[in-house]
Amino acid sequence: MFDNHFKPQAQGLLIRNARPIGFAQPNLPPQTDVLVGADGSIEAVGPAIAADNVRIVDAAGAFISPGWTDLHTHVWYGGTDISIRPSQGGAERGVTTLVDAGSAGEANFHGLREFIIEPARENIYAFLNLGSIGLVACNRVTELQDMRSIDIDRTIAVIRAHRDLIVGLKVRASAVISGGWDLVPLKLAKKIGRIVDLPVMVHVGEPPPLYDDVLGLLTSGDIVTHCFNGKQGGSIIEDEDLYQLAEEASRRGIVLDVGHGGASFSFDVGRAALARGLKPNTISTDLHNRSLDTSVWDMATTMSKLLSLGMALEDVVIASSTAPKRAIRKPHENLLSVGKPAEFTLFELADTDLTVVDSQGASSTLHQTFEPRFAILGAEAVPASRHQPEPGHTCPHCGSKT
Repeated sequence: MFDNHFKPQAQGLLIRNARPIGFAQPNLPPQTDVLVGADGSIEAVGPAIAADNVRIVDAAGAFISPGWTDLHTHVWYGGTDISIRPSQGGAERGVTTLVDAGSAGEANFHGLREFIIEPARENIYAFLNLGSIGLVACNRVTELQDMRSIDIDRTIAVIRAHRDLIVGLKVRASAVISGGWDLVPLKLAKKIGRIVDLPVMVHVGEPPPLYDDVLGLLTSGDIVTHCFNGKQGGSIIEDEDLYQLAEEASRRGIVLDVGHGGASFSFDVGRAALARGLKPNTISTDLHNRSLDTSVWDMATTMSKLLSLGMALEDVVIASSTAPKRAIRKPHENLLSVGKPAEFTLFELADTDLTVVDSQGASSTLHQTFEPRFAILGAEAVPASRHQPEPGHTCPHCGSKT
């Protein structure tokens, strides 16, 4: 149904016969054409648009949504031992915007910008790691050993110099990272965040600090990633008091982010939370080279997992597109309007029987999967598909089998 041979050229793009979803925008027709000018902005939206000298994508009834936005990735390829190339989780997987979650600290952010962000076809933003070295040798050399790991003055200076790309601060609040340092790194990040008016994304994992105490320090707009982790001492379904704190945090405007990753998402936790009405605000992958071919695969598969656990289709789409854009303070309203930059994902929802696993190794069968077909970035239509993991994959950096 799709022609997969489009090349970026100085001409417009006409998307035909697409079904809008996730825009939360009144008066959109159930099926529409979208005309994108050569400059990448939307020129017309409506049925049966006529245009000359444009490339045509016939969606043939596939969905069109705001561009999928992955709020938690690691794409500082070559700068850390855990990162992948943007292309491995980006437009070729239906994702138009990637947010790197703390791969770089103040000492090496300039490299992430010059060598990764600026050449990428995707839109890429970043949470700056509180630790100066970032994730250079992830979990082998901690970025938060003690105060020698943090330079507050340089961190503030780097944020101000790169304010166009840095959207917040990242802190890994977990015993395996900071030992017994407990809440001190998060308190420092919150202080810096107040100075520069940016939110904090906090990784919750093995205590200390306690997930409970982390939630008590966060304010509206901050982000808890790995919200449905299944780790002992960090699971919201093993502790009713913690579950109620998570509900209260969500009501206070704290963003609950999935952040699947290789160790931080549990089917049981997600299923129980959704059954009680606690939905994640944002769906993200925590995609890196240790999760790509093991539990995560890609954004589409992660979205499919949340759909299988009981989230409504439109809720999944919003949590994977406009909600993360809102979380990083980027335009997220009326995105299918004349004059707006064209940034969309074309996808189908396929019936299937696909066996997948969570981060604890528990398996589940997906009966419907999101199948990306195109990522639309301006007037460029990038053919997209779901990732197919490599059986017996060996990590190129650590040599471990997956």
